[in-house]
This record gives sequence, C-alpha cells and structure tokens, in this order.
Amino acid sequence: MSLKFFLTVYARLAGVTALVILLCVLLFNGINSVRHQFWHERFADPLMRWLAATPAPTRQYHWMPSLFDLRSGPPEQFDLDKVAIERLGYGQVVAQRTDVGFRYLVRSFEGGLVSLRLEQPYREMAQAVALVVRWHLETVNPEQRADVAVQLAEALGVRVEPVQDLQALPNQDVIEDIANTGLVVFNEQGTRNTQVLLRLEEGDLVVVRMPSPFNPWAWPMIVLLGIVVGSVLAAALFLAMRFVDGHLRKVESVAVRIGRGEMGARVESEDGTLVSRLACSFNSMAEHIQRLVQVQREMIHAVSHELRTPVARIRFGVQMIESGSSPEVLEKQLDGIDGDIQELDELIDEILTYARLEQGGPVFSLREDSVTDLVRQVVSEQQMIRPEIRIECRIDEESERWALSDVEPRYIHRAIQNLVGNAGRYAAGRVLVNCHLDEDNCRVDVEDDGPGIPEQDWEKVFTAFARLDDSRTRTSGGYGLGLSIVRRILYWHGGQAFVGRSDDLGGARFSLVWPRRKPDDAIL
Repeated sequence: MSLKFFLTVYARLAGVTALVILLCVLLFNGINSVRHQFWHERFADPLMRWLAATPAPTRQYHWMPSLFDLRSGPPEQFDLDKVAIERLGYGQVVAQRTDVGFRYLVRSFEGGLVSLRLEQPYREMAQAVALVVRWHLETVNPEQRADVAVQLAEALGVRVEPVQDLQALPNQDVIEDIANTGLVVFNEQGTRNTQVLLRLEEGDLVVVRMPSPFNPWAWPMIVLLGIVVGSVLAAALFLAMRFVDGHLRKVESVAVRIGRGEMGARVESEDGTLVSRLACSFNSMAEHIQRLVQVQREMIHAVSHELRTPVARIRFGVQMIESGSSPEVLEKQLDGIDGDIQELDELIDEILTYARLEQGGPVFSLREDSVTDLVRQVVSEQQMIRPEIRIECRIDEESERWALSDVEPRYIHRAIQNLVGNAGRYAAGRVLVNCHLDEDNCRVDVEDDGPGIPEQDWEKVFTAFARLDDSRTRTSGGYGLGLSIVRRILYWHGGQAFVGRSDDLGGARFSLVWPRRKPDDAIL
C-alpha cells in the first residue's frame, strides 16, 4: 500500500468522522434547545395555571414574591416581545431565559399577567409547589386533607403522599433537616427525580414527588442521532463504493475490449487511488499479452518462411538421389540432406529457446559462478570453431577479483556465445572480448573488425527474425533469433543488451550489462 493512498483514505475517513461529529453536535444542541424550552413551559404549566386561576395570588401566597419574585399586573409592566404577547394571548405558558435563570409568564383570568422567576428552575419549582401544597393542607381539617391532597396532586402535576413509615426516608439527615426547617428537598434514590418532604403544623409528614427533570439524552434523541450517523456513514460508504466500482468498471471495460481484439486498450487511472496498482498490473499484463500475440504472429510468419528453404533443399536432394547413378553423387546429396537436417534442428532449437524466453522466461535458478571462466570458455570454444578468426579475451586483475556473480551459467554462456559467434560471422579477421566487473555490475563487450551496423539499425538487430542483409545462407545470414535471445536472457537477469560502434576495431560492439548480485527481494 502506497503512502499517498493511505494518507488519502485517512484524510477522507477523518473528514467523514469530523462531519458526523459536527452534525451530531449541531443537531444535539439545536434540537435540545427547543426541547429544553418546551420542557420548561410544560413543567411550569400546572403551577402557573394554578396561580393564574387564583385571585390576587401575591396576597394569598404572600411568601412567594420574596422567594420567587411572584408578580401580577397588566402586560404593560412586563418587557415582552410580539411573539411572547401573541403566545400569551393564546393562553400558553411562556418561559423566558434571563440573566439569572428563567421567568415564567401566563395570562390570568382577570386579563393581567402572572410572572414567576426561578434561578434554579427544577429545584425551586419543587419548593414552590411544595409550599403551595403545605399552605392548602394546613388550611383544611385533617379529615379533608386526603381529598385535598388528591386534588392538589392532580392540579399541580405531582404526587402528594403522606409518610407512614420513617424507614422509607433516604437517610437520617433528611429527618434532622425536616425537624429544623419543616421542608427538605432531596433526590429519590437511584434517580434524578426530586422529592420534597413537608412537615405540617400537627407534625404529619407529607412527601411531594416531582416529575422527571429534563433529560438531554432521551431515547428519541439517541434514535435521531443514530439515524443521522447511520445515514452519513451510508452515504459515505455509497460514495466510496461508487468510486471503487467506477474504477473497476474501467478495468472491466478494457478487459472486454481486449477480449474483442483491441490489444492496444489500456486502463487510465490516477496515482494514489484504490485500483491504481490493479490498473498498473493490468496494463502490464495487457502489454505482455500484446507482445506475446505479436511475437506469435511474427514467429508463425517467420518460421514458415525459414522452414521452407531447408525443406525445399531436402526435397531436391531426395529427388537427386532417386535419379543419381554414381556413388559420388549419392554421397554428396546425402551430405547435403544431413546438413539441411542439422540446420532444421538448430532452427527448431533457436525457436524453442526464444519462445520459452518470450513467454515468461525459464525457471531461473541463479547461483554464484565465475563470469570470467564463462567468458574464457566461450572464447576457447569459438576459437576452435573459427580458426581463421583471431578471437582475443581481455580480463583485467580488478575484474578477476569480482569474478563471482549470481547468474544462470547456461543462459549467460548462451548469450556470450551468440555474441561471439555473431561477431565471428561478420568479422574480417579479429574479434575482441572485453570483460569488466566491479562490485555492483558485470559488463561483457564483444567487438569485431567487420563492416559494423548503421546507427539507425541498432535497435532493429534485437528484433526477432530481423537481419540487416537479405542473405538466407547458413554461412552469413543466421536465423535472426540470436540477438533476440541475448536480450531476453539479459532481461531475466535484470540487465540490458545494446549495440554500438567499436573504437578499437571499427566494427560493431555488442555489450551485456547486468547486476552482479541479485536483489534480496528478487523473484525469478
């Protein structure tokens, strides 16, 4: 995996994560601000409507103005906007945020407004409700308290229950506080719900249980956030899969085109994408297939042409044998047929070697061997075959020091042999083989004093079945496969074969260069 691709995916995932977090925060804060406002108005609704229905609430509940800033009067006394006035006209309870808590307003039955300000809305609302409950319970006979408690609980939206067992109280501190103050606010065990314990004048204890406080993590909110997160992730996954599918469709389209015979079709893909490596490998495969198809066509065409000449000579020789009368004529024709058969055998060997190298290469088993010994062996063998040509070998002492190299000896021998044999075929009288090795590379130069090769044909000589002259004879033309085999052998060794002009002898100079040691991760 490339670093660019990793960073791209990481950046996109980070972007999606940031988007999800941002959307969740915005939705959470936005929706909860509306929910919180609605909860305040719904929570205060029972008490505010009770006060609105009470004539002169500031006089009847005389302690509330000092404790909770209870006020009543015409609307002009209150600083209200048009929306609040309109809502109050509809009979709704309005909650307004102030610098110190909330102010609750409602229209009274007399046409004025009743206002209540709480710094800690939930706790102080519980105190206000509890004080109202205590005032009403203390103003009635003990026999009527049960019925009045039920009426108050229904009107104020709370639960009013007498305390029958002190063991039901949460701890001893509550009992001590109720004895001192007569009113204690505490939380119900295991919940956030607030309860108020009241002590009446006769000593009876009453508990007022308030509704649940505002919960920003209510299950509808969690479900909504889950839907948002799932939707964003689904959209991101859809876009990612669409992006990948688009690139895979490009590869599929090119594969279909190649299957129809468009061998030049290639996949276009930007670097750093998920399928860039797939596209690169696919294009490499397509190029290899295209080259194999081209080589196959060239071989079929060239082989049919190359085989025609020796087969025609063999047929002619057989006809001469049938009509020959003297033993000398028969022997001459048999020698010619034997030579033609040997030529066919050599041609078939060249074709098989070239096909094996072109179609993926042989199974190379590189091992350490002496390159200088291989060069000397080839020079010795070629000198015996061509005694009329002087073949020289030059190897300096420094090269002897680095003679051992990772090679496939049989194929390197074949490559050097093809070059020396080719040089001997065209040389006027001298062939020079230079071997230079160092710590990193191996280089073998084969030069001759022949006519040389024009510069415009330097690449052409390595093409299969290509010969710069039109000769088809065994003595000069060859088969046009030797140099192609040389280049493929060097390719599978990780090197190159190229041609130039000899400065010393004036003819052609063929050079082989390959790494002295194979890389640790090389797979051949």
